[in-house]
Amino acid sequence: MNEKILVINPGSTTTKIAVYEGEKQVFLKNISHPAEDLAPFPTTYDQLDYRIGTIADTLAEAGIGESSFACVMGRGGGIAHLRTGGYEVNEALMDSAKNRPLFDHASNIGAALAYGFAQKSGCKAYIYDAVSAETLLPEAKITGFCGTERVSLCHVLNARAMSIRYAKEQGRRYEDMNLIVAHMGGGITVSAHCHGRIIDNVRDDAGPMSPTRSGAVNVMDVVDACYSGRYTYEQMARKVRGDAGLVDLLGTNDALEVEARIEAGDPYAKLVYDAMGLQVAKYAAMFLGSFTEPVDAVILTGGIAHSKRLTGYIREHLEHAVKVVVMPGENEMEALAFGGLRILRGEEEANPAYC
Repeated sequence: MNEKILVINPGSTTTKIAVYEGEKQVFLKNISHPAEDLAPFPTTYDQLDYRIGTIADTLAEAGIGESSFACVMGRGGGIAHLRTGGYEVNEALMDSAKNRPLFDHASNIGAALAYGFAQKSGCKAYIYDAVSAETLLPEAKITGFCGTERVSLCHVLNARAMSIRYAKEQGRRYEDMNLIVAHMGGGITVSAHCHGRIIDNVRDDAGPMSPTRSGAVNVMDVVDACYSGRYTYEQMARKVRGDAGLVDLLGTNDALEVEARIEAGDPYAKLVYDAMGLQVAKYAAMFLGSFTEPVDAVILTGGIAHSKRLTGYIREHLEHAVKVVVMPGENEMEALAFGGLRILRGEEEANPAYC
């Protein structure tokens, strides 16, 4: 059985591609897109043919035939009305990503990129665990602000991939476990996984602070800032998402730099870093209340989960109540590939056709 999978993960200035044969990664390349190359394109979608060309050139240089794939996996973007798992890419899905995205991000062209190469290979293209995939409990969506519901946006792809991997390591099925996952990167999200379903989560602008996000802030403080006359809408948006967190408090979004300051005896750097760890621990503990059964483990993942200092601090605040497991890294390419592999092997069915 052919299990050769092409994975395509577009970013704002790069396109990361990988080739897997079964579980084994046999090729990986991060294709850089210089600003001068992207300048002629008014929108990200206008870059589609350009990016397809750079991917094709890269595969040709590596001697990888475009007709050899069993399926092509693309990163899912902000597409409305998705559930977790895989979706075969069709015209309706690409139209939604192009013309009605939930937010503007390069990942919105992931489906179209995958579709282009699947057409060449005569196989199917899929997206898997898009960031907008939503399976929350109805009561988890309600807020006390009439007309405003909690919207599910979290690191679905890596959170579910690490949950599935952890379950397999325990000789169990993801669908039989209860897990809480904290993905710690530039933004931090926390999600509650109950028997294979994300029943609750907190997005990266509403939970713990992070290297570039303010996290949850007293609402009246935000209202006061908005009406103070000191900020435009764009400035306020950047103040909570992009220029916040470690950047705002310590002048850097680099966790390694913060740890170096702590090692050099900077007490304020330690206070801020510990505060971030405490907030992760508190939100993970909060999600214990989303379950009516015992929770098997809290998984700490994402790039910053490589930090023994931070994960150690979080462990100290959680392990009296629940098991804590550290599984560092973003793992996006593997997560996409393994999702496609499960579909190819019949271990998992793709969702019904997007319409």
